[in-house]
This record gives sequence, structure tokens and C-alpha cells, in this order.
Amino acid sequence: MTRIDETKSPLNAPSGGQKRQNEATEAEQIALPFAHRPRFGRSDFVAAPSNAAARAWVLDAEAAARWPEGRMALWGESGTGKTHLLSIWAGRYGAPIMEGSRLNTHEAAMLFEDGGFRAAALDNADKVPNERDLLHLINLARERRVALLMAARRPPARWPVVLPDLASRLRATASVPLGPAEEGLLHRLLLRLLAERQIVVGAQVTEWLLRRLPRRASAMRDCVAMLDQAALESGGRITRALAANVLESLLAREE
Repeated sequence: MTRIDETKSPLNAPSGGQKRQNEATEAEQIALPFAHRPRFGRSDFVAAPSNAAARAWVLDAEAAARWPEGRMALWGESGTGKTHLLSIWAGRYGAPIMEGSRLNTHEAAMLFEDGGFRAAALDNADKVPNERDLLHLINLARERRVALLMAARRPPARWPVVLPDLASRLRATASVPLGPAEEGLLHRLLLRLLAERQIVVGAQVTEWLLRRLPRRASAMRDCVAMLDQAALESGGRITRALAANVLESLLAREE
């Protein structure tokens, strides 16, 4: 169960076409849907006080050996860096990353049988459709002495589960939160997201946006994606007027 990497689709260059007498040809720019691939390297992670505890429990070389029951859960709102930390940790240990919404017992068992790895990661762990599949994964990891790192929106003790055995396992799972982003983190995050997409935005426009965007990392991420699309459609640079249109659309969508 691996992530699918998507690459950007090339923009087609316009063909020469035939010139018609007494008729001017008009070029029309079409914005094709790019599939953006976020960077999840350690150097790309924006460190801040809000994620200091999570970094200590996940990025420290000896941290996994101190996890009770050999497992840990990262939790926090969307955009706080859970998947990024999960990916850094998985890369260090050569661990497979499983997607919670697609987890099933058979594939997990096959993965553990054939893998030979000593660590595994589960993203969106609170979205596993079948509770028995999650219980089976946790039991497999414990039996095989495989460190298990999970990520979710809420701490494990608050996941809505019915199976008593699973509830017991989740209560015994250590967890660490990633808090809301600070102002400095939001500023650095916005600049990094713009750089990822190679979007050039003037400092005045960036500061204007920062003063008005919702104070959440997910809002920064959505804003940059919308700016990218708007710039492609307009075929021009990102002005404050274009940024204002994007901000208005973003706020309207959130409402």
C-alpha cells in the first residue's frame, strides 16, 4: 500500500496553424490541472514550538525504543505536519506507509509476511473502515515487534470504536499532539509552499495575504493551490488584485 506519485502534465505548446487572409488568429491559454506533489523531506519540515514535542518523540534516533507498547500516535488538525513527520520517520526506517481508509486485514498480513521490516506507519488511522482490521494491524505489530507510528485528527483514546479489545489497545497507545501553527510558522510555511510550486509573489502581496488568511496551516496550503491555479488561468503575475480574488473565494468556500 504505497502512495501514488503524480507528476506534472506538460503544457502543450501552440502549433503554428494556418494564417487566414484578413483574419487575425487569437491564442487562448488553457490552464491544465497540475498534480502537485508536496515535499516531505526532513529539511522541508518547518520546526516550531507547536510541533516540538512531536519532533522529540518521532525524529529522535532512539525515540521509537521508548514508545510504550512499541507504538505512537501523532494527532492534530489538518495541515499541522502529521503526514510530513510520518513520512520522515518512515523514510528513516524503510517503513511502509499504509493509508487508513484503505487498510484491510489481508493486505496488512501479506505486507508483514513479505516485508522483513522493523517499522510501519499508518496515516489517517482514525479513518480505517473496519475496526477489526485496525486491531489486527496493532496485534501484528506487537507480535512481530514492529514499531508502529500512526497519524490521526484526534488522540487514540477519542477514536469512536466499539470493539473492547481495540479500545483497550488504543488507550494503551502513547500519543503526542501537533498544536495550531504560530505566526512565525505560518509565515515560513506560506513561503515554503510558494517555493514548492515555483510561484513568484512579491513581498507586499505575501504580507497582505498573511494579515488576512485564517490562522491555520491548512488555509495557507489551500490558498497557495488556488493562487497557482488562478495564475495559470490568467497567464500573468500574481498581483494583489488576483490575491484578493483568491482570498475572497477561499473565505467564501470555508463559510
